[in-house]
Amino acid sequence: IKNFMQFEAVCFDLDGTLLDSLADLANCTNKILLKRGFPEHPQQAYRYFVGDGVKMLMTRVLPKEARNEILIEECRQDFEKNYRDCWDEQTVPYENVPELLDELSLRKFKLTVLSNKPHEFTLIAVNKLLPSWDFKMILGQRDGVPRKPDPEGMLEICEKLKIPSSSFIYLGDTATDMQTSSAAGCFSVGVLWGFRNEEELRDNGAKAIVKDPLDVLDLLG
Repeated sequence: IKNFMQFEAVCFDLDGTLLDSLADLANCTNKILLKRGFPEHPQQAYRYFVGDGVKMLMTRVLPKEARNEILIEECRQDFEKNYRDCWDEQTVPYENVPELLDELSLRKFKLTVLSNKPHEFTLIAVNKLLPSWDFKMILGQRDGVPRKPDPEGMLEICEKLKIPSSSFIYLGDTATDMQTSSAAGCFSVGVLWGFRNEEELRDNGAKAIVKDPLDVLDLLG
């Protein structure tokens, strides 16, 4: 691992990295399926449905034979409406995430968030559940900006903060995150407390794997 002095900033994925949001994502989506008479999915199945934006989530949960653009879009709009009311019923920061953020702040690292969750919900979630830390930039999925794994959002963060991507550690829990980080030129760190496994993270470019949020501090020396 390169000299830790070269790292100035950390970019976090949100769901599955900072916040354990699986139960609320599953419950909210299952309500949409139930309303339309489609079968629900067990909560654990959502580990593989989420991570690539709401449209992709709706595509994955609908039965193959029922999928069409109109229905997917209706369900996406439903989700954005319903999630407002149920997003924080069970969602909490993962254990030791607050302690990690405290220590990174003490060490003067710039903290940022890049998520495929809609931008509005990303802001609401960080501001409500992680209000004690100064995130320099928080970006969710926005119209007109390609979603991860496209590196555009990450490169925008680098540009606005005037920090080269090589000085960023990028923490995420999915293949999408590792691909984003690699494409942007960040140091990719896969987290095992989130939604996916070590094999997926390594296969998609993780340069380091951490089992607990506080393990990140060991990477920094």
